[in-house]
Amino acid sequence: MTDKLTVSVLGTGIMGAAMARNLARAGHTVRAWNRSAAKAQPLTADGVEIAADPAEAVRGADVVLTMLYDGPAALDVMRQAAEGLRPGTAWVQSTTAGIEAIADLAAFAREHRLVFFDAPVLGTRQPAEAGQLLVLAAGPVDGRGAVTPVFDAVGARTVWTGEDGAEGSATRLKLVANSWVLAVTNAAGEALALAKALGVDPQGFFDAIDGGPLDMGYLRAKSGLVLNDQLSPAQFAVSTAAKDARLIVEAGERSGVRLDVAAASAERFERAAAQGHGDEDMAAAYFASFDEKEA
Repeated sequence: MTDKLTVSVLGTGIMGAAMARNLARAGHTVRAWNRSAAKAQPLTADGVEIAADPAEAVRGADVVLTMLYDGPAALDVMRQAAEGLRPGTAWVQSTTAGIEAIADLAAFAREHRLVFFDAPVLGTRQPAEAGQLLVLAAGPVDGRGAVTPVFDAVGARTVWTGEDGAEGSATRLKLVANSWVLAVTNAAGEALALAKALGVDPQGFFDAIDGGPLDMGYLRAKSGLVLNDQLSPAQFAVSTAAKDARLIVEAGERSGVRLDVAAASAERFERAAAQGHGDEDMAAAYFASFDEKEA
């Protein structure tokens, strides 16, 4: 297969839009669809064709890439696209869908004779826009040539986790990684909230841990978004973080593991969203430490 592909991108939110742009910049023909057409329209400036519906977007595509809110949303959109799909098309499923949903998505792929790749990504707005995502992928070895140019366009590195996307090995790794990211995000917010409550200058905290094993760039980056009131546009939204936290908790429960921190993280994200911070960066979970009137 030629390295220049026709790629359909279904879902052009924070991540999907950046991936579509990078695919177009790499020389691929890109057709995109989004439930809210207005959000997809700016992509035309990058040479991306905007389709009226999912079926139009996928018609004739070599690769279909889904980057939607969750597993049910991905399945619903692919059902809408069904009449435009052709057997043998590679489906790169990058939605953080959760383990249970992967089985339904893989079943759809089998029904329509698609080559299924479980391929969530690690990264937020900035690495997505720079084409520096980490792609976690599982899928058949003999089909990887069709999707490698796609992964190369959107990511800095691809980590292959298995040969059967239906087993969800990439999604499982994504949930493990996200459990760490979401826990650290909330820990950073709580440290800032406690500092405020105790009258401690946050810079004193940063100075105390500077250069030591407790210091990390991620802590400083997320804290900076809160302290400098730079929560919009979101790198990764509070509402999406809440969804991912619930998927992590559910995965643990099904496997007999109690994840108290993940459960608390989900509650904090949900509380921040209820306070009106759902579209802000997930660092805005900081506000969940306060009554709404105090935040």
